[in-house]
Amino acid sequence: MAVDSEKSGADGKVWSLCKMPFWQTSIASASSSSSVASASVSGQSQIHEAVERSSLHSSNAVSSMAKSLLPTRRRLRLDPPNKLFFPYEPGKQVRSAVGIKNICKSHVAFKFQTTAPKSCYMRPPGGILSPGESIIATVFKFVEPPESNEKPIDHRSKVKFKIMSLKVKGEMDYVPELFDEQRDQVAVEQILRVVFLDPERPTPALEKLKRQLAEAEAALETRKKPPEETGPRILGEGLVIDEWKERRERYLARQQQVEGVDSV
Repeated sequence: MAVDSEKSGADGKVWSLCKMPFWQTSIASASSSSSVASASVSGQSQIHEAVERSSLHSSNAVSSMAKSLLPTRRRLRLDPPNKLFFPYEPGKQVRSAVGIKNICKSHVAFKFQTTAPKSCYMRPPGGILSPGESIIATVFKFVEPPESNEKPIDHRSKVKFKIMSLKVKGEMDYVPELFDEQRDQVAVEQILRVVFLDPERPTPALEKLKRQLAEAEAALETRKKPPEETGPRILGEGLVIDEWKERRERYLARQQQVEGVDSV
């Protein structure tokens, strides 16, 4: 009996020894597999977030690069688009002209700038154009005489002109301070290069310049004319004569003439 009990005890111990490691190893393997799975999931999520961040950053970089490569949307249309033609007459003040048209749906202010403000000026130097409105600006420049070793017609000017634009809200009086107050909204429309023309040689550019200058002078004369009077007229020393009063005076004058004739 003792032997049987010892054998049974030994078998129980062996069973317990065989049983415990099996469950422990299964639990350990399960926990390790779950930790590996969670680690793999977290790693995949981190990789996915990193890929999204990199793709977003790359898309933003591509979009900003594309925007920088795209041409700036113009608010004004210039004619000529990038040049100012001057007749070459050394020692004289000559004129050029450029047509400016607002092609926006809002009011646009424009302003001239030059690298030689002492020898060049513009008329008008700036203004505000309503949608679709156009104007011909006149540019004045003094032509320096050429040097001794320089051909007259080959004389090149380093003077440049810049036209800037700014969107404004509705009609308002133009003041140059608008461009200083809203500096971040100012756009450079075009930098105009000076080109000299031979006044003795007819060319299409010279003929077009003459037409533009004539139109600019006509528009200036129109602006100089006083507005037509729609109200009472003022004559002499502030005497106001309305239309009905003028007719009454003419009627009284005729009556006096008739009475004079009758008396005679």
